[in-house]
Amino acid sequence: MTFQDLQLLPALLRAVGDMGYVEPSPIQAAAIPPVLAGRDLIGCAQTGTGKTAAFAIPILQRLQKKADGSHKPIRALILTPTRELALQIQDNFERYSKYLPLRSTVIFGGVGQMPQVEAIRKGVDVLVATPGRLNDLCNQGHIDLKKIETFVLDEADRMLDMGFIHDVRKVIARLPQRR
Repeated sequence: MTFQDLQLLPALLRAVGDMGYVEPSPIQAAAIPPVLAGRDLIGCAQTGTGKTAAFAIPILQRLQKKADGSHKPIRALILTPTRELALQIQDNFERYSKYLPLRSTVIFGGVGQMPQVEAIRKGVDVLVATPGRLNDLCNQGHIDLKKIETFVLDEADRMLDMGFIHDVRKVIARLPQRR
């Protein structure tokens, strides 16, 4: 199987080709088709197997098919436990979407929030966030999650091990029932 076989948009094929990807890893081959179809998915694979691409590529394809160019509201949310992982995921989203008119940004605590708030105000399609900063910005009225179409809990087991269960529940309560 190749990425061509997954019937990805030419812009996505070009981006993954630029990154040297030829064949999807097992997690990618198993995850991309159901996510493209809009189905829920729980995936588990070792570090370094391409889990981020397994959810990012089909999310970008689904968002692009319904893009209107406005970048408002936030349509996909990726929740992750640490700033390091959030930055890594954001970097991957930027690389996969470089030939698409979609925008993404990342928010996390431990730094000033104003640059993050400004990025959100400009409009984003995909938001990568840590739970604490996301809830803070939602409580301040800077973020509205009512139009989320896709929600990813990345490293969910680790997030729960780190004691984020209450923050994760708050985030889920802010999301639409159908996503």
